[in-house]
Amino acid sequence: MNTQELSNSKKILVEILKCSRRVYAEKSLSGAFFNEDVSIVRCVPGVGIYFGTLYSSKQYFLRGHPPTALESVILGVGSRSVAGVCMSPITVVKTRFESGRYGYESIYAALRSIYLSEGYRGLFSGLTATLLRDAPFSGIYLMFYNQTKNIVLREDQLGAVFVPVVNFSCGVLAGILASLVTQPADVIKTHMQLSPMKFRWIGQAVALIFKEYGLRGFFQGSVPRALRRTLMAAMAWTVYEEMMAKMGLKS
Repeated sequence: MNTQELSNSKKILVEILKCSRRVYAEKSLSGAFFNEDVSIVRCVPGVGIYFGTLYSSKQYFLRGHPPTALESVILGVGSRSVAGVCMSPITVVKTRFESGRYGYESIYAALRSIYLSEGYRGLFSGLTATLLRDAPFSGIYLMFYNQTKNIVLREDQLGAVFVPVVNFSCGVLAGILASLVTQPADVIKTHMQLSPMKFRWIGQAVALIFKEYGLRGFFQGSVPRALRRTLMAAMAWTVYEEMMAKMGLKS
């Protein structure tokens, strides 16, 4: 690691520590743990629903043959849509809590408060924008991932130790490309979930964001999102591939 890379690593560590102190000072430890609870409740079942739906769909529709680029997009979009609808209420709670505007004490209290004040519509606010972000992301990601892996990975030519590394690398590349394409939808979704009274539907959200921030507004937070989603997706797919291989199933 050169001097510049070491300096950048130190800066990142310092920012993480500063953020942790702010969470402790402003939210207390219970706030930090609540945020972790929401993230776990959202991510773990969401990943399970996504991969379960994906595997079942591949077995039913493809009958074991490798998916084409178009089939990969359709499979990714469909599987993510199922998971997105199921986990929408938790996604709303997570987005609102992270904004700092809402003082929810627990996941149940948050869901109850949203339901009582906004009804079912509040629990699914921003769902369309979420699906417009997540479904294309998963479809594009799966397409790039499968195509890249088919080109690079030849298990008969690589030792078993290198297969996870190649899978992870293909996942990182696919994640970066998919994140850039879907960033505007992520911005729209976030605005709709944070201010549902102001941003009532997608067209209105697009117009207001463009009016206030211009085209740059649709790419706010693109770098941290790309890093987070890329690494999470690459890790999830690497673990999934390894689990399927250990169980003797074809992924």
